[in-house]
Amino acid sequence: MVKITYIEFNGTEHQVDVDEGLTVMEGARDNDIPGIEADCGGACACSTCHVYIDESWIDKLPNIEEMEKDMLEFAFSPDENKSRLTCQLTVTEELDGLIVRMPEKQI
Repeated sequence: MVKITYIEFNGTEHQVDVDEGLTVMEGARDNDIPGIEADCGGACACSTCHVYIDESWIDKLPNIEEMEKDMLEFAFSPDENKSRLTCQLTVTEELDGLIVRMPEKQI
């Protein structure tokens, strides 16, 4: 299990264990974390699983793919450096301790 901390816009923190192989979005969904809607179910066809990656983790994540970059254009207040779609982040042992922050709203 990999520990991920999800921080709501209001500052409420949720530290949960997520199975390797799931996505960060699935970890939020499976643990009833508010703030990640995931309307498309993880198909990278919306931007409702948008988060801001904690600065200490930005360089530790895989590079962003073009499809994800395109979908982020539809996100609410995307940040060129910190924004990611959680459906595109597969949970691995290397992500143990990951911190993500939710935007004020999705779309």
